[in-house]
Amino acid sequence: MASSLLSRQLVLSLQNNLRLSAGCRFASKAATKTQLEFEYDGPSMKTPVPGPRSEELTKQLGDIQNVGAVHFFCNYEESRGNYLVDVDGNRMLDVYTQISSIPIGYNHPALLKLMSNPNNLSTFVNRPALGILPPENFPDRLTESLLSVSPSGMSRVQTMACGSCSNENAYKAMFMWYRNKERGHNTPTDEDLTSCMINQGPGCPDLSILSFMGAFHGRTMGCLATTHSKAIHKLDVPSFDWPIAPFPRLQYPLEEFTRENAQEEARCLEEVEDLIVKWRQKGKPVAGIVIEPIQAEGGDNHASPDFFKSLRNIARKHGCAFHVDEVQTGGGTTGKFWAHEHWGMDDPADVVSFSKKLLTGGYYHKDELQADKPYRIFNTWMGDPSKNLFLSEVLNVIRRENLLEEVTRSGKALLNGLYELQARYPGLLSRARGQGTFCAIDIRDDPTRNSILLKTRDKGVLLGGCGDRSIRFRPALVFKEYHVHIFLNIFNDVLAQHK
Repeated sequence: MASSLLSRQLVLSLQNNLRLSAGCRFASKAATKTQLEFEYDGPSMKTPVPGPRSEELTKQLGDIQNVGAVHFFCNYEESRGNYLVDVDGNRMLDVYTQISSIPIGYNHPALLKLMSNPNNLSTFVNRPALGILPPENFPDRLTESLLSVSPSGMSRVQTMACGSCSNENAYKAMFMWYRNKERGHNTPTDEDLTSCMINQGPGCPDLSILSFMGAFHGRTMGCLATTHSKAIHKLDVPSFDWPIAPFPRLQYPLEEFTRENAQEEARCLEEVEDLIVKWRQKGKPVAGIVIEPIQAEGGDNHASPDFFKSLRNIARKHGCAFHVDEVQTGGGTTGKFWAHEHWGMDDPADVVSFSKKLLTGGYYHKDELQADKPYRIFNTWMGDPSKNLFLSEVLNVIRRENLLEEVTRSGKALLNGLYELQARYPGLLSRARGQGTFCAIDIRDDPTRNSILLKTRDKGVLLGGCGDRSIRFRPALVFKEYHVHIFLNIFNDVLAQHK
């Protein structure tokens, strides 16, 4: 099936080539042969989005579940590379990639080949309960996939299924570590064991996790207590009394506001220390600090390497675990495999969580945060070995095709293009920012942002919003400079309509 799909896609690639118009304002390099072998040349729009077939399917699904968030329905069989095809035949350059979770594009030939290998069938057909009955090759699979890209100072990894459960279980690991540190041993008392069964202390201690305003760490109960990006995520759900620190709000361009941004970061760091002391005095000590290298859902908010280095030192000073949430930033999209590598630290974290572009979820951790007893960090599946198989091949492609270098080149072209558009439309755009292709720009207000997203989509480019009025760019790692230019030309046309 996989091989026939690949063959059909190669034929369609030759039949459906589109060329950029001669009047493009952003010049594009010619596409390489290898790229043309596996994807389309450009967008092709047949209907507004959503089209009639998508609307029909939305009504059908609406009789089954809530469809308020559904944008349109997709034809994944015909999608490939950087292009997503919908059920109405519209072909869009995807600069959002399933909320930043597609590493090397749609239907990559290397992954299709993996699917067609009969030696892999058992991995796809049988999903084991990894905590009790892992397959024979599971240690090797972890070694060649996740452990081959371990963050500095970490040699242990716990797989999970998604970003939320990765963070939720990482929080539990930090609490267990902290409580054992308080006890001086890992043997609970009889009172610990009985009181936890009725949600009381000391078995359920009053510990806390410090998070940051604007953060997004997931939608499970613990994660939601550390999520502060949109009210709709948290409304009507009980939560914990945990400290929330301000995240720096930097001014752009950075080189023009060096002093102001340093003062802003110092203010936030001072507040972090004050909160840790205050919560200790309240009898709810901070067991861990959780932070994103770039706040994604909250508006693509950045901070300097010095800020994160200082925060790491504060965590050490106060005996808190330091958890870096790389669910959206990990996997190469910033030009380094882990965004925290930009900080230049040998010991950047105690915990690093991941998901999205790594295809599986989980978290790396220091040895001391290893669960001290079985079933404390546990669920039925604890990940999916087929995703580790895919990840191994994704990593092979990243290395073979030097995709991190590609991301750096494409990211530079993207950010420079955003700077140029920002200068061209100063009343419309501001605060262009990014690392690698992990970029964003602010729009003058939320209604204009939403209008731009829809009009850009109807012209064949799929983007996403974040924060109050930002547009975020989350392409796959195979997004090249000529894809940047296709996007910039279409984006410019849409912006010209909003002057």
